[in-house]
Amino acid sequence: MPAKSAAQQKAAGAALSAKRGETPKFKLKGASKSMMESMSEKQLEEFAHTPRKGKPEHVTKH
Repeated sequence: MPAKSAAQQKAAGAALSAKRGETPKFKLKGASKSMMESMSEKQLEEFAHTPRKGKPEHVTKH
């Protein structure tokens, strides 16, 4: 499942980095922290590798 916004893609990248041990887990906050805890590495890769071109910074909820 691809990311729907640039913010979601960035958060997934941060969570993936922490899951792989490249970034300390204590530096995560908000969405990236919960994504790291609840998603697998494969799921995070799918979100993080979504092309950012044409994506809004944030998606509004309706």
